[in-house]
Order: sequence, then C-alpha cells, then structure tokens
Amino acid sequence: MANLGRPLPHDSAREHVRGEAVYLDDLPPLLGELCVDVVGSPVAHGRVKLIDVDAARKVAGVVGVYLAADIPGDNHFGAVFHDEELLAKEIIHYIGQPVAVIAAESREAIAAAKALIKCDVEQLPPVLTIEEAIAKGQFIGPTRRIARGDVATALAAAENRLSGELAIGGQEHFYLETQAALAIPGEAGEITIHSSTQNPSEIQAVVAHCLSLRLNQVVCVCRRMGGGFGGKETQAALPALLAALVAVKTRRPARFVLGHEQDFRLTGKRHAYRACYDVGFTSEGRITALKTDFYSDGGCSADLSLAVMERTLLHAENAYFVPNVEFTGTVCRTNKPSNTAFRGFGGPQAVAAMENVIEEIAAHLGVDAFQVRRRNCYGIETNNVTPYGQMVRKNTLPAVFDGVAASSNYSERRAAAAKFNARSRTHLRGIALTPVKFGISFTRATLNQGNALVNIFLDGTVQVSTGGTEMGQGLTIKLLQLVADQFGLPVASVRVMPTSTEKNHNTSPTAASASTDLNGTAAVRACEQIRGRLAELARERLSGASSVAGLFEAGPRVQGTRGPGSVTPATEEDHIIFADGLVFDERDPTRHFSFRQLIADAYERRIDLGARGFYATPGVDFNRETGQGTPFFYYTTGAAVAEVLIDRFTGELGVERVDLLMDLGRMINPAIDRGQVIGGFVQGMGWVTTEALVYSPKGELWSDSATTYKIPNVSDVPADFRIAFLDNAGNHENVYASKAVGEPPLLLAVSVWAAVKQALASLAPHRRPRLDLPATNEEILRRLTEAATVGAGSVSDGRNGPSLTLPTPTVPPAAVELPFGAIND
Repeated sequence: MANLGRPLPHDSAREHVRGEAVYLDDLPPLLGELCVDVVGSPVAHGRVKLIDVDAARKVAGVVGVYLAADIPGDNHFGAVFHDEELLAKEIIHYIGQPVAVIAAESREAIAAAKALIKCDVEQLPPVLTIEEAIAKGQFIGPTRRIARGDVATALAAAENRLSGELAIGGQEHFYLETQAALAIPGEAGEITIHSSTQNPSEIQAVVAHCLSLRLNQVVCVCRRMGGGFGGKETQAALPALLAALVAVKTRRPARFVLGHEQDFRLTGKRHAYRACYDVGFTSEGRITALKTDFYSDGGCSADLSLAVMERTLLHAENAYFVPNVEFTGTVCRTNKPSNTAFRGFGGPQAVAAMENVIEEIAAHLGVDAFQVRRRNCYGIETNNVTPYGQMVRKNTLPAVFDGVAASSNYSERRAAAAKFNARSRTHLRGIALTPVKFGISFTRATLNQGNALVNIFLDGTVQVSTGGTEMGQGLTIKLLQLVADQFGLPVASVRVMPTSTEKNHNTSPTAASASTDLNGTAAVRACEQIRGRLAELARERLSGASSVAGLFEAGPRVQGTRGPGSVTPATEEDHIIFADGLVFDERDPTRHFSFRQLIADAYERRIDLGARGFYATPGVDFNRETGQGTPFFYYTTGAAVAEVLIDRFTGELGVERVDLLMDLGRMINPAIDRGQVIGGFVQGMGWVTTEALVYSPKGELWSDSATTYKIPNVSDVPADFRIAFLDNAGNHENVYASKAVGEPPLLLAVSVWAAVKQALASLAPHRRPRLDLPATNEEILRRLTEAATVGAGSVSDGRNGPSLTLPTPTVPPAAVELPFGAIND
C-alpha cells in the first residue's frame, strides 16, 4: 500500500503517550555537568556603573561567574546583524537583560550566588511603546515601501473615503518546552550543542562567532522540540551561547534550561503593531485605492523584525486586488526583549489590518462585509497581480470563498444573527467570513534551499537526515512517508535521524511553512539517485543478463508505483517498480524479488547505497529596493466563517461555530494537516481574543505565567468546528502536489475578531465601531460601553484604536542603516 496520502499518526505519538519521547532536559546528567543561570538587569534602560561578582564566586558549589569581559570572542550576536549583546556591558536595554552568567554544581548554589551579586545601574528613561518610539525617532532600519499605481490621485478622486487605525497586540509563544541547551566540550576545542532550536545552523554560527571557534569545531544537534511556533528560530541562541560559554571556560558539560516565567520575561514575542490606513472605494464596495502605514514594536534589537515587516508588506492586501496601493513599514526600537518570529511572521498583522478596512467599508456602506470581500477578491484571468508584481497563478480563492459561504449557510445565518440582535437585550451575535492568501517561501531567496542524506542498510532499512527540525508539526512523519514510498517500503522501515549540522550543513531554519517542501524534496532527490542505481541493477537481473541463484521469486501480480513525488524525468529504469517490499518490472510483474535481496546484491556489486539530495526552490526572486518581484513559489489559500456570541453585560465572548475550508493541494498526510489546521486556528483565536501582554509602567512583563496570560482553553475551542479541504491536485510543482499548512490556518482566526467587530456594528448601523486586537472581554465591554454612550454615526475620534499622531514614514536620521539584502525570513 502506498504511504502518501494516508492519515498516519505522528511518528512520536506512541512515545508521547508513554512519556518516552526524549526532550532536551530529559537527557540524563553527564559526569561533571554544571547548572547555568543568569543574573538580569533590574531596569528597562540604564547605564551600568558596577557589577560586583566577587562574593558570588566564593559561594560553595559555584564554579564560575562570567561577565562580558570573559567572552573569548565577540560579545555581540544576532540572526542577521550582530546588534545584540550576549552579556550587557555598558548600556541596559530591557528588564532582565543578562549581565552575568553563573555556573554551579547545583541550583541551590546558583540561588545563593545570585543573592550576592551587586548590580549598580544608573536608570535612564525607557521607551516602552510604539508611540513613544515614534515621538523620539527610535527606529530599526529604514522605512520600507511597496506601491502600485497613483494612490494620492485615486484617493482624492474616490467616491467614498475613510481613514483610521488599528492597534494590534503581541503574543507569547507559550511552547511547553522552554528554551534549553546542553553544551558538551570535546577535544581540540570542539563543542557539541544540544539545543531546542528551529535553526541548528544558526546555533552553530553564533557559538563559533562569539567564542572564537571555527564552524567545523561546533556541532549542533536537535532531536525534537516541545513546541516552537517561531520562538526558537533565533532566540534559542541565548541559552545555547551561555551554556557554550560555560563549557568552554570550565571544560565541563553545561546545561541551561529556562524556567517558564523566566522564559516569558527573557524572550521576544509576536510584534505589536499600529496600522494607519486611508482607503477609497465606490458605493458598490470596490476598493480603488489603499494606503497603509505599519509600525511595529521591534524591541531592543533587529532580530528578524525587518523580515517580519517585509512579510507584512507582502501580505498587506491579503486576498484582494487593489489597483492603487502604497504600503509602508517602520520598525520601532523599544526597551523590551527583541521581538521575533511567530507563526505567520508578520502576515497575521497584515491580514488583520486589511480585514479591518473591509469591515470599516461595510459598516460605512451598511452592507454585508462578505459582499465587499467577494467583490474585491483576486480573479483568475484578470485582477490577479499583486502590488509587488507576482501573478496569483492557479488561484483558488474564488472557489474557496464560494465554497465555504455555501457549506456554512453563511447568508441564512447572517440574517438569523441580525434578527437575534434586534430582539435580544442580553446578548449579541456576530458572524464573519475572512480569507487568507499566504505566500509560501522564505522572502530571502538564499534560504529557499535544503539538503538531505539518505542511507540504506543491508537489512533493507533506511535512515534519512535533513536540516528540518521536529517541533510537533509532523515534518518527520511526512519525511518518513515520502522516503518510504520512494522504495515501496512501510514507514516502519525508515527512520528519520536527529537533526545535526554534522550531517546536514548550511541549512535553513524550520520556518516559513516551507520545511516539508524543502527537506522533503531534497530527501526525494536523494532517494531517486539510489533508486536509479537499484533500478538499473534490477533491470539487469530481471533481463537475466547476470542472474544470481535465489534472487528471483515467482509470485502473483503486485500493484506498485514509480514513487509519487518524483522530481526527475522518467528513464528506461522507470519501468522498475518498488512496492510492498518487492521489486519488479511492470511489464512482467510475475517475476519479482524482495527489496532486501536487491540491497544485498547491490552491496556485493559495490553499488553506492547512500546519497545526498539537494533542492533549491525555483523562480523566487524579489528586489527589496524596488519592492517588485516573485518572492513566493505559490500561495496557500483558505477561508473561515466564525460565529460568536457576546454577553452585553460582561463582554464575555464565546466562539460558537467555525466553518473552515482550505486548499492544501494533495495532502501527504491528511491527519497531520488537519491537526495543523485546528491547532493553528485555535492559536490564532487566542491571539485575536484572549492573549493580552500586560506590562508595568517600568517595562516589566506582568503577564508572565499561565495564571496571568490566557491562552485558549479546551472549553474555548468552538463546540461546532467544521473543517473541509478543497479537492485540488493541481500544484504539480511541489512535492507530491502538496501545499504548506503550518502558518496559513492561524491567519483565518481573524474571522473571529471580525465577527466581534460585526456584532458591535449591529448596535448602530453605519457607525464604525472601534475594536482593538485582541478582543478580550475587557476590550469588548469597553466598546459596548462606548456604543451605549456615543450617539449613532460618530465615535470619539472616528478611529479604530487609541488616537495616535503618526508622521509620514521616512528614513529617520537616527535610524540604524542596515543592508536589507541580508534580511532573513
């Protein structure tokens, strides 16, 4: 039986249930292993006057206390620009920023040492919000711009025109396994880092850079992660670096595992945004011009903020064709931990801003927002080119729109909600349909590459190694299915090995929803090389040119395939079929032999039973200076209908039903993809409803635990949750005609927020309701109160968020000039 297209369970599911799946801190302590921890800054911004660690170094069990001066290489690191300090030396940039690292025999010794360290810091005024950063001109990098047409003229001539802004909150990753690293020194200055990371090659690079090592002296290994969601793409570097520093200094193994609250406070989040828009449109709801200025909270350093903003600009129109657009993006520098990648990578903020504009237009015109959405949807033959010049090929957006609208009975339920709101004095209903068009590829073309190593052993079993990391998303089981199918084997005969820079070098991060595309195709290409050699041998044997006694077996006809997912042209050997552990010629399947027998014969003939495959995504090319090009290989599309119920007295929100339709091409594993759709949507639902980051006036994160930060509970998942997939096997360019699934479903959760906004709009037709994101119960109650106190047709400032005075984006004189050609995604 073919493995591809089957809903096989996650490869670690049995180990998870049994508690046998090994995560980094499950690795048993090594002989002489040290505990590692940090001492952090007590203020958000300040000048270091004194760090006294003498008393701490004398504590029994303390092996070392290290400051910035003790780092053998560069004290600065970063994913793209080395603009973040490993240990603060002169200036403090956020509360908790490490100023010293402690290595000790026990946690008790570390606690005692921490209490004795004196950190004297002269406090400076911090910048904690986007508004403060704009007022002070504190930015990271220049303002970016993507434009098409003549926006100014089109806005001036528009039949209708609206302007406003949307405040969008950040989000904590809340992975179950915190940031963690184990560093093991070796001979001749070598070091091995076991890291909970999405990016082993980056860990290798930053450790070598900061500790003055060569890349070939550093090996990074990752077996699996207990969640990542983007938070371990770059920010796994800090614990890895500090553990490695201790290992290099002491020549002993060192482990640094953050506690959950410590992880909350030290790591960056999804970027908070302010989106300011000016839109022109006809009385039929067709958008003629749109100008949106995005401002993000980048935190204290660049990290991936510039690339996140770039993806925002590339998704700012979402699923809609707008003839005249101008999108600008500016990253603000604040005194917080550097914000970073998060599932969606700037796309969610863009989609939220665009869908807010749609809701505003609908409220102004007094029409159903779905009419506005459908009227502006990207077309198939016309109106199918993005603002950056890429054609939306094989566009399934119209089919997705119409399909989910019909299957969910959207129109009837919308009318029923209006009737309910007219008569209910205690509750409000809202229903909204929002789409997504998510570009699949890293926007930095260099990162669109992957390599894989495949080895076959004499018992017919297979090992595969790639640069992709498993964080629970199901990459490993998909690799197993792809490789097993190439050789006609059951998945039990294939094993995916722990990711290691020793086996797969110069790898891209497991991110951008592209890991199966890159690593899966590379693995298939490695398999095809081996299969080609084996097929040639099998053809020779089956022709009788050089038969071996006992090699052939007679038997019934066996159905097989040529290996779905093949990415190379057919050859004469393509008539050789690998299926059900057997090998035969499809023109005479009655004679066949086992795969294991063929491997044994290949070994005797000294035929190479291993191969390295490489894949580079074709056709991706984007010019950052002009804002034009083809940054994406293809698009994953979908749409969701969300229905909510709101308590008018408390603002309590319930998501009653969700209907979701996605185009994922031909799925490699429907069960894994379905799980990703559910998990992504619910995580996005948390972002748009309950997950509010709360800071003190001094910049301290108050919502730093599961008791103060509210992720969705089981009871928050819609009781009626309907998921369907578009029947589409037309994405032939990609491995097995599949499409990426990791990030796009999260963006569909904007439908929940839009449903809340639509419910508020029903209180006063033609009035534009204010609603910030997330739509927490408190935020909803605030807007309900406004609706009761402000007359219909007006809101205090006509905007959709706190009133801001924002300058026209420019490259500010104080901005750090950074070369965008190096931007990571």
